[in-house]
Amino acid sequence: MHEAQLRAKLATACSRIELLERHNFLLNERIRLLLLEKYGASAERLSEEQLALLELEPSVSQAEVQAEAAVEEPAKKVAQKTPAQKPVRAPLPAHLPRQERVVQCSEEQCHCAQCGGRKKVIGYETSERLSSKPIEFFVEVTKREKLACAKCEELGVSVAAVPPSIIEKGILSDALLIDVVIKKYRDHQPFY
Repeated sequence: MHEAQLRAKLATACSRIELLERHNFLLNERIRLLLLEKYGASAERLSEEQLALLELEPSVSQAEVQAEAAVEEPAKKVAQKTPAQKPVRAPLPAHLPRQERVVQCSEEQCHCAQCGGRKKVIGYETSERLSSKPIEFFVEVTKREKLACAKCEELGVSVAAVPPSIIEKGILSDALLIDVVIKKYRDHQPFY
């Protein structure tokens, strides 16, 4: 009876070892598949040395090795250089009311330097900035006069000077910036 118990324990241990070996094989196979997914064909093509290592791997079938070898290297994208473009600022919303302000040229710009005649207004340089009144936003349109002499075309065009601003070429007006700073630091309100 003692021998029968030992044989029973041996059979139980052998079946348990067989079960654990199958479980170990399944876990190794999952790891292998995860590694193939991570480092396989979608990421990059396997080299010949890597394929030789795969052939030595006991859990890898010959069909899988040949499938990996048959995977083509992904086509390299040819980078086409495009000329550098200046960034373009989006226009301010059209639904906001506009207030126009015309900046006139100085008196010395109004007279032609060559013949001394009075220059004519031929157009305006236009720029838009977001501004505000208390609890009202509007777009402040600044038009700077462009002057040209009808007699002396070779001297070109004169344009009124840009009014001084806190932030040069900024989209926010000085009044709006001052309002934000006062609300933030004096009234302790958040920026938004």
